[in-house]
Amino acid sequence: MGWGRIGQHRKSGSRGGRGAAGLGKHKKSWTLRYAPNWFGKRGFRNPTSRGEQPAIDLERLEAIVKDLAARGQAKVEDGKYVVDLEELGYAKLLGRGKITISVKVIAPSASGKAVEKVKAAGGEVVIKGAEGAGS
Repeated sequence: MGWGRIGQHRKSGSRGGRGAAGLGKHKKSWTLRYAPNWFGKRGFRNPTSRGEQPAIDLERLEAIVKDLAARGQAKVEDGKYVVDLEELGYAKLLGRGKITISVKVIAPSASGKAVEKVKAAGGEVVIKGAEGAGS
């Protein structure tokens, strides 16, 4: 004998739903036995490893540049403050705000707007790794 009349053992109702349906309800015993790690999170995701670069805006740079020079973290050459952003822990210079101080910024990368604004203020931006780019 077979499965009886019309559609017995044929559709998704016979397996308790489609896909992962019921794993926390009527298929709980199956889940505990064959897939005990199905639910929940595992491990730690480091929030600093998302590919985000620590960046600094021009307005923040202008606010701290004199303090950096007083502490010896920035030098003065030819009337310009020389700031190495990588030594300060920044990877990128962004163009938010305005800058009025003449600054030579050495950075791994910088936005185009930031480079324009620094040049307009009488400074320059030197991109590390790219010889001559951005300056």
